[in-house]
Amino acid sequence: MKQPTESTRDRIVNAAAKLFYRQGIRAVSVDAVAEKAGVTKRTLYYHFDSKDDLITAYLEGRDQPNLALFQKWYAAAEGSVEEKVKAIFDELAKTARHPKWKGCGFLRTAAELADMPGHPAVKAGIVHKQRVEDWLAETFEADGVSDSRTLARQVMLLLDGGFATVLLRRDPSYIETAGKAAAALIAAAART
Repeated sequence: MKQPTESTRDRIVNAAAKLFYRQGIRAVSVDAVAEKAGVTKRTLYYHFDSKDDLITAYLEGRDQPNLALFQKWYAAAEGSVEEKVKAIFDELAKTARHPKWKGCGFLRTAAELADMPGHPAVKAGIVHKQRVEDWLAETFEADGVSDSRTLARQVMLLLDGGFATVLLRRDPSYIETAGKAAAALIAAAART
């Protein structure tokens, strides 16, 4: 049976995702994306009104796969809710040890667009981070952990702080340390 071929739009987004993640959104030109996707610049602009739309599509394409990966790591871990959340951090630390790891694409894009808080890509990052936080809160609530919304926010701060610190120090053990802090917070909340 013949496999469905990737659409032109998807090919452009996938090419952009590789380049944007590796080099940053401002360093990559539309010409470079078109070349990597094997399309003309005109074709790229047929599918996207602007580079900003392409950047936004890149992040929107990462939203569900990233959340699904966190959910997979959580579900695969054994033990209590704090051990399962710590497992997410441990898996992130393993990922951060890969030489091609460049951190969180959502945070890196937000940093590059810090002077443009209303940018659609920044809004896509906010939506993604909120989805992760909502999933954590729902998970904590389902496990009977008190003040699940505040706890989810605290874990998000540890996650994003871990990403940022590893980018600065190039030491994935900081994500593992953040995971231990998250587990301690969850254990304390579970006792109250």
